[in-house]
Amino acid sequence: MFLKLASRNIWRNKRRTLITLASIMFAVFFASVMMSVQKGMWDNLVRNVVNYHFGYLQVHKQGFWDEKTINKSFTWDETLQSELNKIEGINDLVPRIESFALANHQENTTGALVIGTDPEAENALTGLKKRIHKGEFFQADEQVLLIAEGLAEYLEVSVNDTVVLISQGYRGANAAGKYPVKGLIKFASPELNRQMIYMPLKEAQWFYAAEEKLTAVAVNLEEDDIGDVQEALSNMPGSEELDFMNWEEMLPELVQARKIDTAGTVIMLLVLYVIITFGIFGTVLMMTRERMYEFGILISIGLKRAQLAFIIWLETIWLGLLGALAGILISVPIVGYLHSNPIRLTGDMAEVYESYGVEPNIVTAFEFQIFVTQAIIVFIITTVLSVYPMLKIKSLQAVRAMRAKA
Repeated sequence: MFLKLASRNIWRNKRRTLITLASIMFAVFFASVMMSVQKGMWDNLVRNVVNYHFGYLQVHKQGFWDEKTINKSFTWDETLQSELNKIEGINDLVPRIESFALANHQENTTGALVIGTDPEAENALTGLKKRIHKGEFFQADEQVLLIAEGLAEYLEVSVNDTVVLISQGYRGANAAGKYPVKGLIKFASPELNRQMIYMPLKEAQWFYAAEEKLTAVAVNLEEDDIGDVQEALSNMPGSEELDFMNWEEMLPELVQARKIDTAGTVIMLLVLYVIITFGIFGTVLMMTRERMYEFGILISIGLKRAQLAFIIWLETIWLGLLGALAGILISVPIVGYLHSNPIRLTGDMAEVYESYGVEPNIVTAFEFQIFVTQAIIVFIITTVLSVYPMLKIKSLQAVRAMRAKA
């Protein structure tokens, strides 16, 4: 009965109800779309950056990430590999040895980041094979290089040319060698394009006099499994000498930028909901003022104040939830469509995204939690605003209310 009364009461003034519902609907719609776009764009950016090189999780020797020296390497043997493979959630392991070297061709010399890696595992994580711009992908048993296109242009080398690498190996050993270029890699990121050199893992270990040594193991896994895998790694035998860093620990600047951007979006949503709160409150205020005579009659004929307050609360909640439901119903198909069909950016904006190695797409996050959150916010707002008519009913004097109408 109370539900029927509340439902009928909110439609007694259809124009006012429809205006209020429309304001709530558009607030929920814009909030849902804004949150979906913001989260979708950042998820896409993180996915691109992480899968570009880092992986969601890496294994290092303690202190390596701070010094980045080959002397901070660890032994890669069957025992460690077996222990890592036992952990549930790990899809693949990408062993790497990373260090800097001087790259020379004829009269041109520059510094480069040399990465020795397993070709198949690296390709599974980062899609390195797809970035071959010229030449061919390398094999695990070859003594060749893959050079970033920008670095190759500076050195004036092409496929089949020979590059001399000079560096310092493990514990001060001399590192020098001549290697043919098998392929040129094109990175979207200008920084990576100017310095990256890839070589097979075995050859890199020989070059740096670091046989059976690694500086990092990138772990290929699902993002949702990071916490569980990281905890399992920490409890693994022999983990005392190793660090297990997730992408947030390796890229704190990216995490900070995301927090700042999210805070800006939250502020915009707060402003939006403050405006909507005043709109709903105006409706509640008008409804309460106009119905004082009705309240006096109901109390005088025996309706308890608590029951009347409950009916008014139901009316306010009905109003908020109907508006929230309408907003969700119009936002779900739009967000779902943009999630399945991202908007491709063009022109200068696309070039900015690509320069950082990110796909220039506007992608939305299609998550049920985003829509439910908006409904909960509206529920809280309407519940708080329903306190005003309840207080009026509590202090209402039935005779005076009826006389005021007369």
